[in-house]
Amino acid sequence: MQRILTVLLLAILLLPAPHMGKPEVVRPGTLLVTARPLPLSSIDPRLTHVGALTYLGGWQLESANPGFGGISALLVSPAGDILGLSDSGILTGFRVAPGVGQGHPFIAPLPIRPQDRHRPWWAWDSESLTHDPATGRYWVGFELQQAICRYSPGFARVEACRTWPEIMAWPKTGSIESLARLPDGRFLAIGEMGMTADGRHDSLLFAGDPADKDTPSPIHLRYTAPRGYRPTDAVALDDRHVLVLNRRLTMEQLFTGVIAIVDLPQKLEPGTELKARPLARLAPPLLADNFEGLAVSHEKGRPIIWIISDDNHEFFQRTLLLKFGLK
Repeated sequence: MQRILTVLLLAILLLPAPHMGKPEVVRPGTLLVTARPLPLSSIDPRLTHVGALTYLGGWQLESANPGFGGISALLVSPAGDILGLSDSGILTGFRVAPGVGQGHPFIAPLPIRPQDRHRPWWAWDSESLTHDPATGRYWVGFELQQAICRYSPGFARVEACRTWPEIMAWPKTGSIESLARLPDGRFLAIGEMGMTADGRHDSLLFAGDPADKDTPSPIHLRYTAPRGYRPTDAVALDDRHVLVLNRRLTMEQLFTGVIAIVDLPQKLEPGTELKARPLARLAPPLLADNFEGLAVSHEKGRPIIWIISDDNHEFFQRTLLLKFGLK
């Protein structure tokens, strides 16, 4: 019975089914977000460390704008501007810390190609996001469409989209949750539920832009997640390390998360294992929810790790934004 209930809960919370609470039309505009500070622990407000991470702040985010929420991917600029992408193809830009920053709070849908205008809003199941600071371009992974699209600076337009048979082999509801651009220009995509024969998560290493028609077929790697967890996002920490956000849902604790690091070997060959080394586990009484977005910034040369939760537009879930320093 417990297993049946767990499966039902997973179906309600994790599958990208159409949800009447999500807006069908979101127009570009300003976005007002309130950020309520939260302690890391509900039983020890003074706690500031978890695993190898130092807790630098956490906020529950709320907005009256109906398009806000459902955030599944995250970027943080050097100036502290935060960019979230929802699983309905909605961009949200905001700040939680004092400072000048470079942008203004906004909400806007992703631009779409003319040939895609017939698709309903729920088909834009955007689950992953990465960025090249040198060119200003962005890449988005779409789970239901099993495609990767490239966008021009400022998300002005769609430059290219491509589907891959290697990604189409993954389940549509557990596909490209994680997409990371490595400093050398390669891209790493990790399948949430696309599994290898030995029970690892199938991972694809692209030699170049995965939206470009001339990029050759990727090689397959194997990601080993913490036991019982599935990857929901990834980001390059540097040229030899990748951070991976992992999620688990159980009846006992509901959502828990693990922030892990992967040490990349000097040479990545087909079949290479990418093994998660946990840095911190977030479970009650610590702040925990449906963490899906992961980003890295730097402050005074120190790596800063950000994670955000997807509230699924449900009244009983929250949008939590947490900030950690890496020791």
